[in-house]
Amino acid sequence: MPNTIRRPASAAMVIIAFSIVYIVWGSTYFFIKVAIRDIPPLLMACLRFSIAGFLLLTWCAIRGEKLFNARNISRAIIGGMLLLFIGNGAVVLSEKFLSSSLVAVIASTSPIWVVLLDRRNRKDNFSDKKTIVGLAVGFVGVILLFIESAVQAMSTPGSGWIILSLGILMIGAASWAGGSLYAKYYSTGESQSVNASWQMLSAGIAFMPASWLSGEWKNFHWQEVGSNSWLALLYLVTMGSLIAYSAYTWLLKVRPAVQVSTHAYVNPVVAVLLGILLANEKMTALQFTGLAVVLISVLLLNLAKYRRQETVAVIPKKANQGKVACEI
Repeated sequence: MPNTIRRPASAAMVIIAFSIVYIVWGSTYFFIKVAIRDIPPLLMACLRFSIAGFLLLTWCAIRGEKLFNARNISRAIIGGMLLLFIGNGAVVLSEKFLSSSLVAVIASTSPIWVVLLDRRNRKDNFSDKKTIVGLAVGFVGVILLFIESAVQAMSTPGSGWIILSLGILMIGAASWAGGSLYAKYYSTGESQSVNASWQMLSAGIAFMPASWLSGEWKNFHWQEVGSNSWLALLYLVTMGSLIAYSAYTWLLKVRPAVQVSTHAYVNPVVAVLLGILLANEKMTALQFTGLAVVLISVLLLNLAKYRRQETVAVIPKKANQGKVACEI
């Protein structure tokens, strides 16, 4: 692997892009909570991803990008099912019974699942002390987040949905991690925007029968949806699914992936602050401790990953002294 020189990016644009990814993705948990006050969760997700996917695919068509390739579409569909239908679907469903801040904190455990599910790098991962410590710390953080809610649910009649929601949310975090790994290892090489379009469209279509089969439509009336829910849905479509995702993929091209992944530290903090300030949500001292422990775990895992990348890069660098390739 030769030394690479990244194309310079405007410092102002990098700051703006990071701000969007940090703040917007952190705020989506609060806006999901607002949207599902009047719109059933699965139907809301159906509308969000169908509209966003259609708009993004239309934009790709206007730009003259190649849209239809059976192999690429099939892989995008698999990614869409893992990332959006299961991963984001778990978030939407769980917010019916859990606070948006708690959901955001538990969802932030996905980097831990990435390490556990990454079969290709499992040997390297589990031979690294920092990775093992990071996983152990993350496990403690998850227990701290779960234990209080679980004890409360078991001691309160009719609160079984809370425990079920916690379980669904962990499955969603694992699915998001699996979808991220699938996208990483089975990338088609096509436009990221085209892939994202098909991911969102496929998830949006999958949410439609799921919403109908769950009985969401029985007592739902469009005219009863308030303006706040509609505005929240608009925010999720435009800012959450279009602008923030575009900023994220652009940052991956101009900045190191480890640096871009720092959104995993900031998003839950933003979600907790918005939940407390705007939705009167409360987090206990134990849950705040769990948040801190989970973020420390993610930091340790990223540091371990960064060290391995640096080590791998040193050998080819020495072997290819004098050779410089430009990354276009």
